[in-house]
Amino acid sequence: MTIKSDSRHLYLQVIDRIKREIEKGNYKENEKLPSEFDLSKMLGVSRATLREALRILEEDNVVTRRHGVGTFVNPKPVFTSGIEELTSVTHMIKESGKNPGVQFLSIEQIDATKDDCNKFNNQHLKKVAKIERIRTANNDPVVFCIDKIPEGLISLEAAHKEDSIFKLIEDQAKKRITYAVTYIEPVSYHPEIYDILKCSSDQSLLLLKQMHYTEDDEAFLYSANYFRSDRFSFHVLRKRL
Repeated sequence: MTIKSDSRHLYLQVIDRIKREIEKGNYKENEKLPSEFDLSKMLGVSRATLREALRILEEDNVVTRRHGVGTFVNPKPVFTSGIEELTSVTHMIKESGKNPGVQFLSIEQIDATKDDCNKFNNQHLKKVAKIERIRTANNDPVVFCIDKIPEGLISLEAAHKEDSIFKLIEDQAKKRITYAVTYIEPVSYHPEIYDILKCSSDQSLLLLKQMHYTEDDEAFLYSANYFRSDRFSFHVLRKRL
């Protein structure tokens, strides 16, 4: 299994070899890798080289290192999407071949905060509809969603009956969301959300904060969606100008 066969840096070779072993099924999802001592001996590299490779693999979400326990193989994301492509969670789950579902936690009218007024560019905004949901794929919780819409634009009763927030807006408000401004943040341990999504304490989440706009540039929907990073991955196409 030694890898000293090409001219690249050894840690790059180690990364490629471990990835290949995972792809071949020699190291399975959630399985613990051999100890650093055993793995470095198997690969014929120093432990310093191995640790650098494992550090990068962890940054790439391929493995998780647990202090004092070992290194574990992360499950491959089931859902992947280009972040430049605006699509609903329902659509993403369907495209992966799984059955989308929803569990409603709360639907209510609440007082608009100063932050809400700024987000919706409406300093006279008094109330917003707040919808908290768990999105599931084959009954497995994968996303925790918090959506806010200015008051009076949708029926709270109708919101209980529609999984897709985009379709709800089209049916109720006769508006079509055409684009969104998105910010992505990593989220470390959060007791309530981790419990809702059934995550382990060392697992990370991806938070997408999005303000959605209509074709008339009207700020219509604000979403904070917490995605399980072991189930979702996002990429972006960047072009040189």
